[in-house]
Amino acid sequence: MRTMGVEEELLLIDRRTGHPVPVADQVLARAIAAGGPGDGGEVVAEMHREAIELITRPHSSLATLGDQVRTNRAFTEQLASEIGAHAAPLGTSPCPVTPHPTESPRYLAIMQRYGALPRRVLTSGLHVHVSIDSPDEGVAVLDRIRTWTPVLIALSANSPFHDGVDTGHASWRSVLWNQWPSSGPQERFGSLSRYRAVTEAMLGTGALLDPGMLYLDARLCANHPTVEVRVADVPLDPGTTVTVAGLVRALVDTAANDAADGREAQSTPAAALRLANWQASLEGLDGCLVDPTTERPAPAREVVMRFLAHVLPALTCNGDDQLVERGIDDLFTRGTGAARQRAARRPAAEPGRDDLGHVALAAAWQEG
Repeated sequence: MRTMGVEEELLLIDRRTGHPVPVADQVLARAIAAGGPGDGGEVVAEMHREAIELITRPHSSLATLGDQVRTNRAFTEQLASEIGAHAAPLGTSPCPVTPHPTESPRYLAIMQRYGALPRRVLTSGLHVHVSIDSPDEGVAVLDRIRTWTPVLIALSANSPFHDGVDTGHASWRSVLWNQWPSSGPQERFGSLSRYRAVTEAMLGTGALLDPGMLYLDARLCANHPTVEVRVADVPLDPGTTVTVAGLVRALVDTAANDAADGREAQSTPAAALRLANWQASLEGLDGCLVDPTTERPAPAREVVMRFLAHVLPALTCNGDDQLVERGIDDLFTRGTGAARQRAARRPAAEPGRDDLGHVALAAAWQEG
């Protein structure tokens, strides 16, 4: 059975106002003093001091992965509370913010190189790692999961507000993230040699500082034998993180089996996938998504059910089917993080209340 792990980026916000605060250094110092969250989990710095990243160890069980996600969140929330902050699972800040860079040579070089982009863009995502048997298998997987990853954007959508306004998107984080020069979907690679040639050509342009800036929707991890899927917002609830992780593992299993059986990857152009990403970021689960089987729009529920059917044999083999099915049902019943953030919004005219600050605080008090 393949192992999986996740990285969750959380926003650090003031407990009274909901506005982001640059307190990551203090939280990290407390995490080190406490010996970390335990069970191999980690709390590490992000590009901005208003954010922090939580990392799990690899898990074979989706249930134990969920336990560690909740432990990581609770541990970090306790540390943040000691300095008057919340560790909030928000894809973007509802309130206006000017981020403060983390004082590391690499992050400072990014600030210097990329102008206004890193100085203004503060986003929080979910990255899912799934083990692979070899880099060759990994490239075969990348070629076969690319048409389905836009659905993960819709399921995880949790960033409708940015810079004090409703963006009209369910995942504005996706829109902001795709301003980075190497972000987004790729064409089919076809082989490991072609994958390496493409990524080396990208690095050879000089537009990227290092391989860590290959911000593809999905990529081979440079430091671990995994495929890393990077399209999701950090979910409001840890249960959605579990759902997305289970789907990604099943998607990798399905793709690897298809490759082993000689089934060709779809030839959908990367330009069409970029539009599918945009459609998912705009409407989430409340409208239409691009159906990978037809390359045409269809109601979101229908597309999600096709996704579930596509990976159900792998989900069942992994023992994840019931947990993932409950997670999907919960998203359609209670709404995505984006829908729930909008429901939490109060009238701007309410005296003495920062409307979007309230949204951030309400989100910080969600389960986990």
